[in-house]
Amino acid sequence: MYFTTAYFPPIEYFSKLVDCENIYIDIFENYTKQSYRNRCDILSANGRQSLTIPVLKGVERKTKIKDIEIDYSTDWQKIHLKSIEAAYRSSPFYEFFMPEIQPFFEKKYKFLYDFNYQIFKIINDFIEIDTKINFTTDFIPIDKKDTNDFRFSINPKQKDIFSNTAYTQVFSDKFKFEENLSILDLIFNMGGETLDFLSEQF
Repeated sequence: MYFTTAYFPPIEYFSKLVDCENIYIDIFENYTKQSYRNRCDILSANGRQSLTIPVLKGVERKTKIKDIEIDYSTDWQKIHLKSIEAAYRSSPFYEFFMPEIQPFFEKKYKFLYDFNYQIFKIINDFIEIDTKINFTTDFIPIDKKDTNDFRFSINPKQKDIFSNTAYTQVFSDKFKFEENLSILDLIFNMGGETLDFLSEQF
């Protein structure tokens, strides 16, 4: 299966890989704006909120993902951390999982794909997913008919394609259920039941 790199990927992303022995993350594809590559969606007190990692300006349309560098000219790490804390501090598993998350907002990684990969490993360990993560060594042409290629289909612009089972979210008394949020939302609310939940979605 082929995936893009992703920042705290959405539930859909993990529902596809949960039962896979191996996956390939494409680091030779061209960078695409407004995608999960550098964005995740959480549920805040004001509703659905997107957190976006800024990348260095001047990125050409044909810049490969492996060459995309994170921009630290603004303190986006502090903003993202505060947003996650505000959104999930009252969730059932916040105190259990947050110590694993916080260090990612204190260390500066140069490349986006490396930052995402380190996050990915921590999440896999927490969920107890045994999937082996590989990186492509060249660009693999996208075949939209290939049911094992999710580089095109898992995209925030693709609406009404993936629907996951409802679970109790932090602001359930305030908003209707929000589907396909970042894996953070599921982990903070479901904890050790996350793996079973993901398996049911597939």
